[in-house]
Amino acid sequence: MKTFSGIIALIALIVSTNLQAAGSFCGKLENGYGPYDYSNSMHRREKLQIVEEAHFSEKVEKLIDGESSWLGWDIDYTLRAFPNHYRALSAMARLGLREKTVHVKTANYTVECYFDRAIRFKPDDGMVRMIYGSYLLKLDGRPDDAFEQYHEAVRVQPENANINYNLGLMYMKKKEYEPAIVYAKKAYGLGFPLPGLRNQLMKKGKWDGKLDEEVRDEAEGNVDEKIEVEPQ
Repeated sequence: MKTFSGIIALIALIVSTNLQAAGSFCGKLENGYGPYDYSNSMHRREKLQIVEEAHFSEKVEKLIDGESSWLGWDIDYTLRAFPNHYRALSAMARLGLREKTVHVKTANYTVECYFDRAIRFKPDDGMVRMIYGSYLLKLDGRPDDAFEQYHEAVRVQPENANINYNLGLMYMKKKEYEPAIVYAKKAYGLGFPLPGLRNQLMKKGKWDGKLDEEVRDEAEGNVDEKIEVEPQ
């Protein structure tokens, strides 16, 4: 894994430089309500319901229609109040892809700006990086950028089962089975419940059905925000 560590360190430097440049036109984080941390249980308990009831209802998340205003604006408001709101980031990305635009109608910023804002708000939130990587993967000509974000995600949150799982999927797509197995075992050792990656490895004859002892000893089975991002 030493080679992986070197690659991840280089990626961290590149991403940091790119974000400093992007921050100049993606707006300040200060907001009339917030910004609050979506990963903070106290903020979610005390502040999130107010935002979601008014701006991020089920129909907004499913991209059916706006709740208090236009669809893009409601997601925008949610992300200005909670910059690292995982489901709202995913919704904004999906809306941009559906509209085939980098700047959704009625939103204040480009799709990538919302990821820039989320990363500036909480640099160590690996889930943001993972969702960003999923978005980049669906854009023409951006697979390398997507891969960088997945690696940065696992660098900042190495014990997140969800992130390890999805990085394993990325390596599986690249037909690089050795690292795919490493991240699959880490994910399942940490309690990830979805079988997709394991099934893919089994079909290729690469899965031995065992978990490393050191990983099994660390497993707690606590997984938040289960998001399986199947590379297309």
